[in-house]
Amino acid sequence: MLGAVLSALVLWVVSGLATPAPEGVRYGVVVTFAVLGVLRDVDVVRFPLPQNARQVPQTVLNSNVARGSLQFGFEMGTGVRTYVSSTVPYVLVAALLLTAPGFWTAVATGVGFGLGRALTPAARYASRDGERWDDVLHTHLRTVKVVSGLAVTLALAILLFWHR
Repeated sequence: MLGAVLSALVLWVVSGLATPAPEGVRYGVVVTFAVLGVLRDVDVVRFPLPQNARQVPQTVLNSNVARGSLQFGFEMGTGVRTYVSSTVPYVLVAALLLTAPGFWTAVATGVGFGLGRALTPAARYASRDGERWDDVLHTHLRTVKVVSGLAVTLALAILLFWHR
């Protein structure tokens, strides 16, 4: 959670650089990027997104389990040291950068992202059969990505329209 909130707050601080651009243009870019993200997740369009396409190394957990677990969680939460399988986090980055939200909105976005990142390993652990859980996730991953992408796109469109 802490890594996600830190990332969101860094984006919030940097978001001030975008405020000279007209609000309507910034909001339009965010919604357009959200729609493109959904189209990317359903393979209608293809474009690469920047990511550190590797897993957090096992050595992080091997030296000291408690400290390693905290470090692993922090790094996963930042969203910059591991795989990102959906376009939604990139849409959230664009929204934070371009809408210049309030401090608490940025914190809430970080908490939401952190909870989302924590949900996967927690659900896998709770399943008691990680291999089967992985298979089920793989089968339904596209649906999860599309539904979450559509939900974020709709929420952003409503929030940005309501804000105007």
